[in-house]
Amino acid sequence: MLRYKQLIPIEVLGSRVLTVVRYAGGLGILLMATIKCIFAGLVSKKVRIDRKEISAQMIRVGLKSLGIVCLVQGFIGMILALQMAPSLANYGQEGQIAAIIGIAGFRMMGPIITAVVLSGFAGASIAAEIGTMVVAEEIEAMNAMALNPIRFLVVPRVIATTIMMLLLTPIADMMIALGGYFVSWAELGPQVYAKYWATLHDNLEYRDFYTGLIQATVFGVLISLIACYEGLRVRGGAEGVGKATTMTVVNSIVAIILAACVFTVIFYMFKL
Repeated sequence: MLRYKQLIPIEVLGSRVLTVVRYAGGLGILLMATIKCIFAGLVSKKVRIDRKEISAQMIRVGLKSLGIVCLVQGFIGMILALQMAPSLANYGQEGQIAAIIGIAGFRMMGPIITAVVLSGFAGASIAAEIGTMVVAEEIEAMNAMALNPIRFLVVPRVIATTIMMLLLTPIADMMIALGGYFVSWAELGPQVYAKYWATLHDNLEYRDFYTGLIQATVFGVLISLIACYEGLRVRGGAEGVGKATTMTVVNSIVAIILAACVFTVIFYMFKL
């Protein structure tokens, strides 16, 4: 009995690891199927990707989330400026607020916060929509009519989410910078805000911009894949749809933070 109790933590750990591996494998299979459909649509006239559906998803996923992304990122810039100002003032370096906000915003904060907002705004919506179709047996009907659900449901959402992440991230970067500028203008005095944009321009490099876009691309793929995967494996009616929606947001945020950590290590190793 004692030995059995001692094995329980190991069994739990092994079960958790297998669950993560199984989940990652499912995402990998879905990713390969999506890439295959996209490639087939590019090289074959018989396989067409619905551009109207992609446009509709871009509007729903990205355009409708623009307001909340700008609002959140603007407040992030204000928070960063207010938090850093007292510490930098001790060293007479208040003027470097623009440089810190710019580099942090363009490299990390912009893509990460935008992806988190999009996972809640768009990811949950995608999972709920596809999950509802599964419950209503619409996916089975598509398979019966020889219509590939990956091609008609997953591909447009993956493409749309990835494109909108790329478009929203530069806007988010600028909103962070504007939030910091507003605090500099309202609280920190002319010695800071008068040189704010010049300091930002002098300290930012092209790599700060494109490293953020690389991350935004990966985040967009992760959000859309996780949302579609959770939606496609819904079981149990309305309760299953609710669970899929919740797990989409949770798993997307975990995947985003994990990917950001990996990118940080890679950028550090290659001095990017």
